[in-house]
Amino acid sequence: MKNFEFYNPVRILLGKGQIANMSPYLPGKAKVLFTYGGGSIKRNGVYEQVKSALGGREVVEFGGIEPNPKYEALLPAIKMAKKGDVDFILAVGGGSVVDASKFIAAAAKYEGADPWDILANGAEVLSAVPLGVVLTLPATGTEMNGNSVISRLSSKEKFAFSSPKVLPVFSVLDPVISYSLPMNQVVNGVIDAYVHIIEQYLTYPANAAVQDMYAESLLKILKTEGPRATTLKAPDYDNRATIMWTATNALNHFLSTGVTTDWSTHSLGHELTALHGLDHAVTLAIVLPGVLNSVKEKRKEKLLQYAEAIWGLSGFDHIAVIDEAIRRTENFFECLGVKTHLSDYGIGQETIDLIDKRLRDRGVKTLGNCKDISVDDVRGILESRL
Repeated sequence: MKNFEFYNPVRILLGKGQIANMSPYLPGKAKVLFTYGGGSIKRNGVYEQVKSALGGREVVEFGGIEPNPKYEALLPAIKMAKKGDVDFILAVGGGSVVDASKFIAAAAKYEGADPWDILANGAEVLSAVPLGVVLTLPATGTEMNGNSVISRLSSKEKFAFSSPKVLPVFSVLDPVISYSLPMNQVVNGVIDAYVHIIEQYLTYPANAAVQDMYAESLLKILKTEGPRATTLKAPDYDNRATIMWTATNALNHFLSTGVTTDWSTHSLGHELTALHGLDHAVTLAIVLPGVLNSVKEKRKEKLLQYAEAIWGLSGFDHIAVIDEAIRRTENFFECLGVKTHLSDYGIGQETIDLIDKRLRDRGVKTLGNCKDISVDDVRGILESRL
Protein backbone atom coordinates (compact mmCIF):
# COMPACT_ATOMS: atom_id res chain seq x y z
CA MET A 1 0.00 0.00 0.00
CA LYS A 2 1.25 3.47 -0.88
CA ASN A 3 1.63 6.25 1.67
CA PHE A 4 -1.44 8.46 1.90
CA GLU A 5 -3.11 11.26 3.80
CA PHE A 6 -6.87 10.93 4.26
CA TYR A 7 -9.07 13.83 5.25
CA ASN A 8 -12.83 14.07 4.89
CA PRO A 9 -14.66 16.42 7.26
CA VAL A 10 -18.10 16.24 5.59
CA ARG A 11 -20.92 15.74 8.08
CA ILE A 12 -23.55 13.31 6.74
CA LEU A 13 -27.18 13.50 7.83
CA LEU A 14 -28.80 10.39 6.32
CA GLY A 15 -32.44 9.44 6.83
CA LYS A 16 -36.03 10.46 6.46
CA GLY A 17 -36.75 14.04 7.50
CA GLN A 18 -33.12 15.04 7.96
CA ILE A 19 -33.55 18.31 6.06
CA ALA A 20 -35.16 19.70 9.20
CA ASN A 21 -31.99 18.92 11.17
CA MET A 22 -29.47 20.85 9.05
CA SER A 23 -30.09 24.30 10.55
CA PRO A 24 -27.46 24.00 13.34
CA TYR A 25 -24.76 23.52 10.72
CA LEU A 26 -25.63 26.69 8.81
CA PRO A 27 -24.16 29.99 10.00
CA GLY A 28 -26.79 31.69 12.16
CA LYS A 29 -26.93 35.04 10.36
CA ALA A 30 -25.67 33.91 6.97
CA LYS A 31 -26.75 35.31 3.63
CA VAL A 32 -27.41 32.06 1.77
CA LEU A 33 -27.27 31.46 -1.97
CA PHE A 34 -29.83 28.69 -2.51
CA THR A 35 -29.07 26.81 -5.75
CA TYR A 36 -31.23 24.21 -7.43
CA GLY A 37 -32.14 22.67 -10.78
CA GLY A 38 -35.18 22.59 -12.99
CA GLY A 39 -37.84 22.93 -10.33
CA SER A 40 -38.64 19.34 -9.35
CA ILE A 41 -37.93 20.29 -5.73
CA LYS A 42 -40.98 22.55 -5.87
CA ARG A 43 -43.15 19.66 -6.99
CA ASN A 44 -41.96 17.05 -4.48
CA GLY A 45 -42.03 19.23 -1.38
CA VAL A 46 -38.26 19.55 -0.90
CA TYR A 47 -38.28 23.30 -1.61
CA GLU A 48 -40.66 23.97 1.26
CA GLN A 49 -38.66 21.75 3.62
CA VAL A 50 -35.47 23.61 2.77
CA LYS A 51 -37.03 27.05 3.14
CA SER A 52 -38.40 26.04 6.54
CA ALA A 53 -34.99 24.78 7.68
CA LEU A 54 -33.34 28.02 6.54
CA GLY A 55 -35.54 29.91 8.96
CA GLY A 56 -35.09 33.67 9.03
CA ARG A 57 -31.79 33.74 7.19
CA GLU A 58 -31.49 36.03 4.20
CA VAL A 59 -31.78 33.87 1.07
CA VAL A 60 -30.96 34.55 -2.58
CA GLU A 61 -32.12 31.90 -5.05
CA PHE A 62 -30.45 30.69 -8.23
CA GLY A 63 -32.48 28.00 -9.99
CA GLY A 64 -32.50 26.38 -13.40
CA ILE A 65 -29.13 24.63 -13.20
CA GLU A 66 -29.17 22.03 -15.98
CA PRO A 67 -27.69 18.53 -16.15
CA ASN A 68 -24.03 18.76 -17.18
CA PRO A 69 -23.87 22.33 -15.83
CA LYS A 70 -22.62 24.92 -18.28
CA TYR A 71 -19.96 27.49 -17.46
CA GLU A 72 -21.77 30.25 -19.32
CA ALA A 73 -25.00 29.65 -17.39
CA LEU A 74 -23.20 29.85 -14.05
CA LEU A 75 -21.59 33.25 -14.64
CA PRO A 76 -24.62 35.19 -13.29
CA ALA A 77 -24.51 33.16 -10.07
CA ILE A 78 -20.78 33.81 -9.70
CA LYS A 79 -21.41 37.52 -10.19
CA MET A 80 -24.27 37.34 -7.69
CA ALA A 81 -22.06 35.65 -5.11
CA LYS A 82 -19.26 38.17 -5.59
CA LYS A 83 -21.51 41.22 -5.46
CA GLY A 84 -23.89 40.08 -2.77
CA ASP A 85 -21.37 39.10 -0.11
CA VAL A 86 -22.83 35.60 0.11
CA ASP A 87 -21.74 33.78 3.27
CA PHE A 88 -22.93 30.28 2.41
CA ILE A 89 -24.16 28.28 -0.58
CA LEU A 90 -26.83 25.61 -0.16
CA ALA A 91 -26.97 23.24 -3.13
CA VAL A 92 -30.25 21.33 -3.39
CA GLY A 93 -30.22 18.78 -6.18
CA GLY A 94 -28.21 16.02 -7.80
CA GLY A 95 -24.61 15.92 -8.90
CA SER A 96 -25.00 18.66 -11.49
CA VAL A 97 -26.39 21.17 -9.00
CA VAL A 98 -23.74 20.30 -6.41
CA ASP A 99 -20.89 20.43 -8.93
CA ALA A 100 -22.15 23.75 -10.24
CA SER A 101 -22.36 25.12 -6.71
CA LYS A 102 -18.81 24.03 -5.94
CA PHE A 103 -17.61 25.88 -9.01
CA ILE A 104 -19.63 28.96 -8.03
CA ALA A 105 -18.11 28.74 -4.52
CA ALA A 106 -14.56 28.60 -5.91
CA ALA A 107 -15.07 31.12 -8.72
CA ALA A 108 -16.62 33.68 -6.36
CA LYS A 109 -13.31 33.87 -4.50
CA TYR A 110 -11.05 33.50 -7.54
CA GLU A 111 -8.89 36.55 -8.18
CA GLY A 112 -7.75 35.66 -11.69
CA ALA A 113 -9.22 37.07 -14.89
CA ASP A 114 -11.19 34.00 -15.95
CA PRO A 115 -12.47 31.36 -13.50
CA TRP A 116 -12.51 28.82 -16.36
CA ASP A 117 -8.77 28.57 -15.62
CA ILE A 118 -9.71 26.57 -12.51
CA LEU A 119 -10.99 23.84 -14.82
CA ALA A 120 -8.97 24.13 -18.00
CA ASN A 121 -5.59 25.12 -16.60
CA GLY A 122 -5.61 23.77 -13.06
CA ALA A 123 -5.52 27.17 -11.37
CA GLU A 124 -5.29 26.60 -7.62
CA VAL A 125 -8.40 27.17 -5.51
CA LEU A 126 -7.09 29.18 -2.57
CA SER A 127 -10.46 29.82 -0.94
CA ALA A 128 -14.15 29.22 -1.55
CA VAL A 129 -17.53 30.16 -0.15
CA PRO A 130 -18.55 27.39 2.29
CA LEU A 131 -21.41 25.21 1.09
CA GLY A 132 -23.84 22.55 2.20
CA VAL A 133 -25.80 19.98 0.21
CA VAL A 134 -29.30 18.52 0.17
CA LEU A 135 -28.93 15.58 -2.20
CA THR A 136 -31.86 14.61 -4.42
CA LEU A 137 -30.17 12.13 -6.76
CA PRO A 138 -27.61 9.56 -5.54
CA ALA A 139 -24.93 9.01 -8.18
CA THR A 140 -21.74 11.03 -8.24
CA GLY A 141 -20.60 11.06 -4.62
CA THR A 142 -20.05 14.81 -4.97
CA GLU A 143 -21.88 15.28 -1.65
CA MET A 144 -18.82 13.90 0.17
CA ASN A 145 -15.88 14.92 -1.99
CA GLY A 146 -14.14 18.00 -3.35
CA ASN A 147 -14.69 17.23 -7.03
CA SER A 148 -16.64 19.18 -9.64
CA VAL A 149 -17.17 18.74 -13.39
CA ILE A 150 -18.32 21.63 -15.61
CA SER A 151 -18.96 21.95 -19.36
CA ARG A 152 -18.41 24.94 -21.62
CA LEU A 153 -20.82 25.40 -24.51
CA SER A 154 -18.63 27.69 -26.59
CA SER A 155 -15.79 25.16 -26.86
CA LYS A 156 -17.77 21.94 -26.30
CA GLU A 157 -15.39 20.94 -23.53
CA LYS A 158 -15.98 19.27 -20.19
CA PHE A 159 -13.33 19.46 -17.45
CA ALA A 160 -13.04 18.66 -13.77
CA PHE A 161 -11.33 20.21 -10.79
CA SER A 162 -10.80 18.97 -7.26
CA SER A 163 -10.06 20.94 -4.13
CA PRO A 164 -10.51 20.40 -0.39
CA LYS A 165 -11.76 24.00 -0.26
CA VAL A 166 -15.10 22.90 -1.75
CA LEU A 167 -15.73 19.91 0.48
CA PRO A 168 -19.29 20.43 1.77
CA VAL A 169 -19.71 21.39 5.41
CA PHE A 170 -22.60 18.94 5.57
CA SER A 171 -24.73 16.84 3.24
CA VAL A 172 -28.32 15.76 3.82
CA LEU A 173 -29.20 12.37 2.32
CA ASP A 174 -32.90 11.61 2.58
CA PRO A 175 -33.72 8.43 0.58
CA VAL A 176 -37.40 9.39 0.43
CA ILE A 177 -36.53 12.32 -1.85
CA SER A 178 -35.36 9.83 -4.48
CA TYR A 179 -38.83 8.25 -4.69
CA SER A 180 -39.96 10.85 -7.23
CA LEU A 181 -37.02 10.25 -9.58
CA PRO A 182 -37.65 8.71 -13.00
CA MET A 183 -36.21 5.18 -13.09
CA ASN A 184 -33.64 6.09 -15.74
CA GLN A 185 -32.09 8.55 -13.27
CA VAL A 186 -31.98 5.93 -10.53
CA VAL A 187 -30.29 3.54 -12.97
CA ASN A 188 -27.83 6.22 -14.10
CA GLY A 189 -26.87 6.72 -10.47
CA VAL A 190 -26.18 3.01 -10.00
CA ILE A 191 -23.98 2.88 -13.11
CA ASP A 192 -22.17 6.08 -12.19
CA ALA A 193 -21.33 4.73 -8.74
CA TYR A 194 -20.31 1.33 -10.15
CA VAL A 195 -17.82 2.88 -12.57
CA HIS A 196 -16.49 5.23 -9.88
CA ILE A 197 -15.53 2.17 -7.87
CA ILE A 198 -14.03 0.43 -10.91
CA GLU A 199 -11.85 3.46 -11.69
CA GLN A 200 -10.25 3.20 -8.24
CA TYR A 201 -10.15 -0.59 -7.95
CA LEU A 202 -9.46 -2.13 -11.38
CA THR A 203 -5.90 -0.92 -11.85
CA TYR A 204 -2.81 -2.56 -10.33
CA PRO A 205 -2.22 -4.51 -7.10
CA ALA A 206 -1.14 -2.38 -4.14
CA ASN A 207 -1.53 -4.91 -1.31
CA ALA A 208 -4.41 -2.76 -0.11
CA ALA A 209 -6.78 -5.41 1.21
CA VAL A 210 -8.99 -2.93 3.09
CA GLN A 211 -9.61 -0.79 0.01
CA ASP A 212 -10.02 -3.81 -2.29
CA MET A 213 -12.54 -5.62 -0.12
CA TYR A 214 -14.43 -2.40 0.55
CA ALA A 215 -14.64 -1.78 -3.19
CA GLU A 216 -15.78 -5.36 -3.85
CA SER A 217 -18.49 -5.09 -1.20
CA LEU A 218 -19.83 -1.89 -2.73
CA LEU A 219 -19.82 -3.41 -6.23
CA LYS A 220 -21.77 -6.43 -4.98
CA ILE A 221 -24.33 -4.17 -3.32
CA LEU A 222 -24.89 -2.21 -6.53
CA LYS A 223 -25.08 -5.43 -8.54
CA THR A 224 -27.92 -6.55 -6.25
CA GLU A 225 -29.76 -3.38 -5.35
CA GLY A 226 -29.60 -1.71 -8.77
CA PRO A 227 -31.66 -4.37 -10.60
CA ARG A 228 -33.90 -4.71 -7.54
CA ALA A 229 -34.83 -1.03 -7.77
CA THR A 230 -36.05 -1.56 -11.34
CA THR A 231 -38.32 -4.48 -10.45
CA LEU A 232 -40.06 -3.13 -7.35
CA LYS A 233 -43.64 -1.95 -7.88
CA ALA A 234 -43.03 0.97 -5.53
CA PRO A 235 -39.86 2.55 -4.10
CA ASP A 236 -38.50 0.69 -1.08
CA TYR A 237 -36.85 2.76 1.66
CA ASP A 238 -34.04 0.32 2.44
CA ASN A 239 -33.26 -0.21 -1.24
CA ARG A 240 -33.03 3.53 -1.93
CA ALA A 241 -31.09 4.21 1.29
CA THR A 242 -28.57 1.49 0.41
CA ILE A 243 -28.09 2.82 -3.12
CA MET A 244 -27.74 6.36 -1.82
CA TRP A 245 -25.14 5.51 0.82
CA THR A 246 -23.24 3.21 -1.57
CA ALA A 247 -22.99 5.99 -4.17
CA THR A 248 -21.61 8.32 -1.50
CA ASN A 249 -19.01 5.79 -0.39
CA ALA A 250 -18.07 5.05 -3.99
CA LEU A 251 -16.36 8.43 -4.30
CA ASN A 252 -15.62 9.96 -0.90
CA HIS A 253 -11.84 9.60 -1.39
CA PHE A 254 -11.52 6.50 0.80
CA LEU A 255 -11.20 3.92 -1.99
CA SER A 256 -8.45 5.93 -3.69
CA THR A 257 -6.19 6.02 -0.63
CA GLY A 258 -2.94 4.08 -0.96
CA VAL A 259 -3.70 2.76 -4.47
CA THR A 260 -3.28 3.74 -8.12
CA THR A 261 -6.50 5.08 -9.64
CA ASP A 262 -7.41 5.40 -13.31
CA TRP A 263 -10.22 7.75 -14.61
CA SER A 264 -9.50 7.11 -18.31
CA THR A 265 -13.10 5.94 -18.80
CA HIS A 266 -14.30 9.23 -17.35
CA SER A 267 -12.02 11.33 -19.54
CA LEU A 268 -13.41 9.72 -22.70
CA GLY A 269 -16.94 9.83 -21.33
CA HIS A 270 -16.62 13.57 -20.75
CA GLU A 271 -15.74 14.03 -24.43
CA LEU A 272 -18.92 12.22 -25.48
CA THR A 273 -21.05 14.31 -23.15
CA ALA A 274 -19.44 17.55 -24.29
CA LEU A 275 -19.98 16.72 -27.96
CA HIS A 276 -23.37 15.00 -27.85
CA GLY A 277 -24.97 15.79 -24.48
CA LEU A 278 -25.29 12.14 -23.44
CA ASP A 279 -25.97 11.42 -19.79
CA HIS A 280 -22.72 10.97 -17.91
CA ALA A 281 -23.56 7.43 -16.78
CA VAL A 282 -24.50 6.45 -20.33
CA THR A 283 -21.06 7.48 -21.59
CA LEU A 284 -19.41 5.42 -18.85
CA ALA A 285 -21.44 2.34 -19.79
CA ILE A 286 -20.36 2.78 -23.41
CA VAL A 287 -16.66 3.38 -22.78
CA LEU A 288 -15.78 1.09 -19.86
CA PRO A 289 -15.92 -2.26 -21.73
CA GLY A 290 -13.62 -0.84 -24.41
CA VAL A 291 -11.14 0.43 -21.85
CA LEU A 292 -11.08 -2.90 -19.98
CA ASN A 293 -10.53 -4.84 -23.20
CA SER A 294 -7.68 -2.49 -24.08
CA VAL A 295 -5.83 -3.12 -20.79
CA LYS A 296 -6.77 -6.74 -20.09
CA GLU A 297 -3.18 -7.97 -20.48
CA LYS A 298 -1.64 -5.10 -18.52
CA ARG A 299 -4.14 -5.24 -15.65
CA LYS A 300 -4.59 -9.00 -15.71
CA GLU A 301 -4.07 -9.52 -11.98
CA LYS A 302 -6.75 -7.09 -10.82
CA LEU A 303 -9.15 -8.10 -13.59
CA LEU A 304 -8.90 -11.74 -12.49
CA GLN A 305 -9.51 -10.64 -8.91
CA TYR A 306 -12.58 -8.71 -10.07
CA ALA A 307 -13.82 -11.65 -12.14
CA GLU A 308 -13.72 -14.01 -9.18
CA ALA A 309 -14.85 -11.62 -6.42
CA ILE A 310 -17.78 -10.06 -8.30
CA TRP A 311 -18.78 -12.62 -10.92
CA GLY A 312 -17.56 -15.92 -9.39
CA LEU A 313 -15.37 -16.65 -12.42
CA SER A 314 -12.08 -18.57 -12.45
CA GLY A 315 -10.18 -20.95 -14.71
CA PHE A 316 -6.88 -21.78 -16.36
CA ASP A 317 -7.57 -19.64 -19.41
CA HIS A 318 -7.11 -16.24 -17.78
CA ILE A 319 -7.98 -14.17 -20.82
CA ALA A 320 -11.21 -16.13 -21.32
CA VAL A 321 -12.12 -15.45 -17.68
CA ILE A 322 -11.42 -11.74 -18.09
CA ASP A 323 -13.39 -11.58 -21.34
CA GLU A 324 -16.38 -13.14 -19.60
CA ALA A 325 -16.12 -10.70 -16.67
CA ILE A 326 -16.11 -7.77 -19.10
CA ARG A 327 -19.08 -9.27 -20.96
CA ARG A 328 -21.03 -9.67 -17.72
CA THR A 329 -20.21 -6.11 -16.70
CA GLU A 330 -21.62 -4.84 -19.99
CA ASN A 331 -24.66 -7.09 -19.59
CA PHE A 332 -25.21 -5.62 -16.13
CA PHE A 333 -25.49 -2.16 -17.64
CA GLU A 334 -27.78 -3.48 -20.37
CA CYS A 335 -30.04 -5.26 -17.87
CA LEU A 336 -30.55 -1.90 -16.17
CA GLY A 337 -31.88 -0.59 -19.46
CA VAL A 338 -28.84 1.36 -20.69
CA LYS A 339 -27.55 0.69 -24.20
CA THR A 340 -23.78 0.38 -24.38
CA HIS A 341 -22.72 1.11 -27.97
CA LEU A 342 -22.10 4.39 -29.75
CA SER A 343 -24.29 3.35 -32.66
CA ASP A 344 -27.22 3.02 -30.25
CA TYR A 345 -27.09 6.83 -29.95
CA GLY A 346 -26.39 7.60 -33.59
CA ILE A 347 -22.72 8.30 -32.95
CA GLY A 348 -20.20 7.11 -35.53
CA GLN A 349 -16.69 7.40 -36.86
CA GLU A 350 -16.81 11.16 -37.26
CA THR A 351 -17.01 11.62 -33.48
CA ILE A 352 -14.16 9.18 -32.89
CA ASP A 353 -12.00 11.11 -35.35
CA LEU A 354 -12.88 14.37 -33.61
CA ILE A 355 -12.11 13.05 -30.10
CA ASP A 356 -8.77 11.71 -31.33
CA LYS A 357 -7.93 15.12 -32.81
CA ARG A 358 -9.06 17.06 -29.73
CA LEU A 359 -6.88 14.99 -27.42
CA ARG A 360 -3.84 15.34 -29.69
CA ASP A 361 -4.41 19.09 -30.09
CA ARG A 362 -4.32 19.38 -26.28
CA GLY A 363 -1.02 17.55 -26.19
CA VAL A 364 -2.45 14.51 -24.39
CA LYS A 365 0.01 11.59 -24.41
CA THR A 366 -1.68 9.16 -22.03
CA LEU A 367 -5.11 8.86 -20.44
CA GLY A 368 -5.82 8.37 -16.77
CA ASN A 369 -3.50 8.05 -13.81
CA CYS A 370 -2.20 4.58 -14.67
CA LYS A 371 -0.42 5.92 -17.77
CA ASP A 372 -1.02 2.58 -19.49
CA ILE A 373 -3.42 3.90 -22.14
CA SER A 374 -1.77 5.92 -24.90
CA VAL A 375 -3.57 8.51 -26.98
CA ASP A 376 -2.85 6.08 -29.82
CA ASP A 377 -5.14 3.55 -28.09
CA VAL A 378 -8.14 5.87 -28.00
CA ARG A 379 -9.28 5.28 -31.55
CA GLY A 380 -9.30 1.50 -31.06
CA ILE A 381 -11.14 1.75 -27.73
CA LEU A 382 -13.92 3.88 -29.21
CA GLU A 383 -14.14 1.95 -32.48
CA SER A 384 -14.67 -1.21 -30.47
CA ARG A 385 -17.78 0.47 -29.03
CA LEU A 386 -19.41 1.21 -32.37
